[in-house]
Amino acid sequence: MNYPSERPALLIIDVQQGLDQLAYWGGNRNNPGAEANIGRLLDRWRALGLPVFHVRHDSVNPNSPLYPGKPGNEIKEVVKPMANESVITKSVNSAFIGTDLEQQLRSAGIRQLVMTGLVTDHCVTTTARMAGNLGFEVFVVEDGTATFDRTGPDGETHPAARVHAIHLASLHGEFARIVRTEEVLTPLNEPLFAPRARE
Repeated sequence: MNYPSERPALLIIDVQQGLDQLAYWGGNRNNPGAEANIGRLLDRWRALGLPVFHVRHDSVNPNSPLYPGKPGNEIKEVVKPMANESVITKSVNSAFIGTDLEQQLRSAGIRQLVMTGLVTDHCVTTTARMAGNLGFEVFVVEDGTATFDRTGPDGETHPAARVHAIHLASLHGEFARIVRTEEVLTPLNEPLFAPRARE
């Protein structure tokens, strides 16, 4: 499919049923409305005929809920891919490693990526950092991502909301711009996505 070269692509990372198994991933999760926000973005992208890329994590760990063949590997219904939308399968944190994602983006003339999905501090930030290093202009949707509580090497538990905020703060201004769903949708924001000057 051909898309306008200066229009942003929506990248939906690992919104899979297995990530509802909270105990496996560390317990408490932040941003319970993340999937609904991603669904709203997806609806707008589809309505405007803009490029959409779905990423699915195929775990190599047979015990993982995301292992291929398990129900948890399935993408959630709220963002279920359509037949004409690309589905990228990966087995590591970055959606660019071991996949043809970069090739697909370059072939379509895409330079701007709006990233959403799960989980903030693993696959979302890893993919965002790599995309930034590859020269893409990246927007990460703060309320369209989420993570879980994390336990540090000292045994201290770090709340999901704090982990989420710190990782997004680390991305902002260096690898990506952090935005919110409404900021993107009001309307599909022309100033926000105005092409940046090339150095």
